[in-house]
Order: sequence, then C-alpha cells, then structure tokens
Amino acid sequence: MVDQQFNPSARRKARHYAMQAMYQWHMTKYPLNEIEAQFRTDYEKEFKKVDVAFFHELVHEIPANLTELEEAFTPFLDRDFSELDPIELALLRLGSYELLKRIDIPFKVAINETVTLAKKFGATDGHKYINGVLDKVAQKARAVEVNAQR
Repeated sequence: MVDQQFNPSARRKARHYAMQAMYQWHMTKYPLNEIEAQFRTDYEKEFKKVDVAFFHELVHEIPANLTELEEAFTPFLDRDFSELDPIELALLRLGSYELLKRIDIPFKVAINETVTLAKKFGATDGHKYINGVLDKVAQKARAVEVNAQR
C-alpha cells in the first residue's frame, strides 16, 4: 500500500471530505467523532484512497483552533462574518488552518486546493473571494514564504 501521508491525491480527497464534514458540523453541531465515523462508514470504499490521518486532523483541529482561524481571516472580509455562506466559512476555516498550522504545506498549495474546492462546492465566482481572502491571510501568516515567491 502506498504511503498516503505524502500522496497529493489522497490529501486532496481528505480536504474534500473534511470540508464537507466541517459544513455538516457547522450546520448540525453533531459531535466531531460521530461525524468522522459517519464519513468513514458512508464512504468506506472511497476512504481507501484518502489520507485518513490528514482527514482526522482537519476534522478535529479546525474546530479546536476556531477562534484563531477566524481571527486570521475576518479582517480581510468585505462583509459581516454572519453573512458568510456556510460553504465559504468551511473553506476559509480549512484554508486558514493549513496556512497557520501546516507550514509543511506550501502556501500556494493550501490556497489552490481550497480554491479548487470552492469552484466545486461554492457559489459562482465564490472561488475568487476565497482566493482573495486566503491570499491576504498568507501574506500576513507566511510573509517570508510569500515574499520569497514574489
């Protein structure tokens, strides 16, 4: 079996399911362990190709760091926090988590992967909004890395 820890495809799938789990958690407030178990059961076949450790980390660590994550992106919003679509909110939390807590993941990868999910699940042109906000989060949280790329 391939080590999925460094498999980009397995990570991409983990983000996909984690974003959906974060949406479900936001909407239902069900316990995270129940949501994770539900995803692992409902998508048992698909989870053979998912970086399960990364999925678990995202599902549990995003809510655990919610205040810090939201404080990172809220200053860059062009609308009131309460007006964010639940999908946009889940994506901003996900992208901000990777930018702040997973410095082993290049900032461009964190942003691009989140934007790709926004194109799939978000409103028309919502991906542009997500991209703009996360770009500003990256400039602040990863200034050295961002400036080295420019």
